Formats: sequence, C-alpha cells, structure tokens
Amino acid sequence: MVSPPARYLVFFQYFGTKYSGVMETSNDQSMVGVQNYLEKAAQNLKPIVPIKFCISSRTDAGVHALCNSAHLDIQRAPGKPAFNEKQLICALNYHLKPEPIRILNAYRVHSSFHARFSALSRTYIYRLLMGCTHYSEIPVFERDLCWAPAGGYLNVPAMQDAAQFLLGTHDFSTFRSLNSETPFQSPVRTILQADIRPSSGFLSHHYEHRGLEFWELKFRSRSFVYRQVRRMVGALVAVGQGKLTPHHIKELLEIKDSRAFPPNAMAPPSGLFLKSVEY
Repeated sequence: MVSPPARYLVFFQYFGTKYSGVMETSNDQSMVGVQNYLEKAAQNLKPIVPIKFCISSRTDAGVHALCNSAHLDIQRAPGKPAFNEKQLICALNYHLKPEPIRILNAYRVHSSFHARFSALSRTYIYRLLMGCTHYSEIPVFERDLCWAPAGGYLNVPAMQDAAQFLLGTHDFSTFRSLNSETPFQSPVRTILQADIRPSSGFLSHHYEHRGLEFWELKFRSRSFVYRQVRRMVGALVAVGQGKLTPHHIKELLEIKDSRAFPPNAMAPPSGLFLKSVEY
C-alpha cells in the first residue's frame, strides 16, 4: 500500500549572481534558476513522483537570499518511511555540493501548508557602499554583493526622512516594474518596516583607513510588487544624491503610474538580499 506524500517546509540560501533568479527555467538556457538545481538534487532521493519545490518568494537574476523558503511533497516507495528533517537537509545539501545553494532547515508540515500563501511577511535588505568614487574601488570581496552609487557619499538623513513616506498602506503602482502578471495583481501593499542603518562589510576592519561606509536598507511587508524594493532603493538613493527631495517620494506614490518613476533610477540586483520569510 502506498503511503501519502510527506510535505516539508525547507529554508534555503543562495548566492544569486550565476542564476536567472530563483524560479525554474527551461534547461536549455545559458542561466537557469535556483529551483532547477533544488529539484535536480531532490530527484536523487528516488521519489515515486517527481518532486516540485513551491517557492515562497520570487527573486530576480543576480539577487541573493540569506533565507528563502519552499514546500515540497515527497512520496517514497512502499515500505520506506518518510525522511526525518535531518536526513532531508543532509541529502539535499550533498547533491547541491557544487552550487552556492544550501538547505538551512527543514520541517515536516501539514499537507494544507503552503510556503507562499502561509507566509506572514518577507524581509529584504539592500546593501549600499559609500565612499567609492569609481567602481574599481569596491573591495574585491564585495563584488556582486552591494551597490556603490556614483558620487561617493549620500545624504543619509534625507534618505531616512524619505523612507518614512513609504511606511504604511499605499498604491505602489509607481514603484513596480510591469510584467505579464501586472494586470492581475493589486498594486496596494503595506510596508511594515523601512529602515536605513549602518552596516559592516566583509573583512571591512582590514580597510577602515579607506573611509568606506556600508549601509543597509531594510524593508518588511507581507508581499511586494514586482521589483518594488529595487525601485524604492533607487528612489531613496536619488534623494541621497540630491536629485530628489524626500517629499518627491510622497509625490511619486500619489501619481500611481510606473511611467512616472525616474528613468534609470532602479537599483541593480547585486545589493539585494531576501533576508527572511516569516510564518
């Protein structure tokens, strides 16, 4: 007799530079998604039915995750018991070894649990590097892990003032990029947290004399519209550069039109990290 599949919630992290994003893509592309590698590793568990990862939070090409999540169902051959959490973590990580992808935790969950729809909130951080007058001044260990906006230093207090306009429930039409899902998604989102704080760089104490400053922008919401975080960061950096005033952020929200977003202001993917998914 075949036992019902066991459902698991897994938390995983990845260095996103080499992937087309987290979501699955066709294998004939030059860059494929993190999901492709997760599912390829999972097939080594010899399930009866191919394993699909239902990813909680989409990330674009070049975006990293300190902790993303997904659920998956595993149906084993008759007589074989369900994997315990530690077995699942070890087995998946063994088969992911060549890739900068790691399973952090796994939990057996009820069959009705859904990694995407059961999430209470998601937290993103964006890492900025100030003090570089040229991209060649970015420490080699920080390449692809932060953004060093042109012009060196930014007016952080003005950025912090501007970030307050993003808090709360708004129509974020101006702060979303258009894609095929745009007509079917509400642009209304609630930002629960929007902080800008000093941060540390990798091995930064070894080059303190260079006067480089790392800052983190943190955003938390139940969900975000397409590329919302990168557009919010880009607008805040424009405030820090003096190209916009803090009040311009309020005006952009009120316009409710993606075409009103300042041209070429969206932050690059390299500094963005999905920090956590909360349940």
